[in-house]
Amino acid sequence: MAKEMTTDTRLVVLDMAGTTVADGGLVERAFAVAAGELGVEPGSADHAEKLDYVRATMGESKISVFRHLFGEEPLAQRANSAFEKAYGELVDGGHIAPVAGAREAIEALTASGRTVVLSTGFARVTQDAILDALGWQDLVPLTLCPADAGGRGRPYPDMVLEAFLRTGAADGVQQIAVVGDTSYDMLSGVRAGAGLVAGVLTGAHDEAALRAAGAGHVLGSVAELPALLLGSDRSGGDGR
Repeated sequence: MAKEMTTDTRLVVLDMAGTTVADGGLVERAFAVAAGELGVEPGSADHAEKLDYVRATMGESKISVFRHLFGEEPLAQRANSAFEKAYGELVDGGHIAPVAGAREAIEALTASGRTVVLSTGFARVTQDAILDALGWQDLVPLTLCPADAGGRGRPYPDMVLEAFLRTGAADGVQQIAVVGDTSYDMLSGVRAGAGLVAGVLTGAHDEAALRAAGAGHVLGSVAELPALLLGSDRSGGDGR
């Protein structure tokens, strides 16, 4: 279970796709392209099984997903490259947008003295394409992908801890809040020892899955986060 927050939150680590960025199912569309390139027939049982795994592991490093699905490293790398290319083209085609109120929430948290970091399971090239498409290049002081934290993405705690180390914004991990839309986001926050782990319902997983993975809070969207954190800080409790 996630810990209750007992001290002032100083560092907020936010997921991107599904949490702050609405991509309208682009992961599944890009996966279909990647799977097709490796000979997985659309509509086949193999395709359905692999797609179910992609859905279940939303939030995980994409290369890790493809290693599981295709086994051999050359095949995994080929699938990952095809996926990133297809996703990037969809992003460039204008198929993403901010989650309603996400930018305002980030700006409110920043204005309140918190440091906000954006993290993703995508490769850096895809993360940068999303940031460029949204005009978010300068919105936060740090963005992280798995390669920035030694190569391990969620559900490992590495990106959260990398944000803690790089920013120096928090005195201890209990001053970190981790927010995302998947069970893997929740697990990464719990494993990092974050003082607050919150799920949002704008992405891949439902409330039951988020809570089962350790969410102490489940919000309708990231737009509700400033009120939660400011209320928690004032009360000295967990804001529930």
